[in-house]
Amino acid sequence: MSRIIALSFSLLAGFLSVVSSSRAESPRTLTVAAASDLQFALGEIAPAFEKATGSIVKLSFGASGSFVAQITAGAPFDLFFSADESYPKRLIEAGLAVPESFHRYATGRLVLWVPKDSPIDVEKEGMQALIHPTVRKIAIANPAHAPYGKAALAALQSSGLYDRVQSRLILGENVSQAAQFVQSGNAEIGLLSLSHASAVSLKDRGRFGLVPADASPPLHQAVVILKRSGEASLAQPFIDFVRGKEGMAILQRYGFTIPSEMK
Repeated sequence: MSRIIALSFSLLAGFLSVVSSSRAESPRTLTVAAASDLQFALGEIAPAFEKATGSIVKLSFGASGSFVAQITAGAPFDLFFSADESYPKRLIEAGLAVPESFHRYATGRLVLWVPKDSPIDVEKEGMQALIHPTVRKIAIANPAHAPYGKAALAALQSSGLYDRVQSRLILGENVSQAAQFVQSGNAEIGLLSLSHASAVSLKDRGRFGLVPADASPPLHQAVVILKRSGEASLAQPFIDFVRGKEGMAILQRYGFTIPSEMK
């Protein structure tokens, strides 16, 4: 009987050793909340980081303001990449993010985008394209919580067009959804991010014109590590990778301007 018990304990110890070893070898996982304009850039950067480190990066994209609400409510993210630096600063003030981890990583740009078969010459007409006779609906991100929506609203107001086009606006939950509205034909034109317009999915299907840089406040984008993160030691290397040579090259390819301190 004692030999059976001893054998059982030996088997149990062996099983626990295998389980413990398996857990030790499991790759570390980083959970990232990121602004929708980063969908394509981080979609390339994250796999490159995974390959270099053997870790896993889980990306969630959405409106920056919506993420702040989720994080405040306890959402388990390690990192927050915002399209507006005021949101990470708000989290720092609320004691939810690590102050020393705050970094700008890019500045975004607003564009006017139309499908390829549109008769509107957005490059030539600029903001006046929004009152072209063929325009019935204009897609923008929701200004209530999306930085590109706020920028679009500011551009409409500074150009004196807001009152004329207000009734034609359709709001996407974020800039990605606004892009989908124009792609699907639910809007004839959209105020989108340059990063979306530079992506293959839109680049091959339409044309864009830059909105004047002084038409709205600059879209300075920043990242922070969240205090509840259990992977802070992995989060900082990911920030460094995004702001490093390879990350910068990808960001620039999608139309982002790189802060001078990163060059």
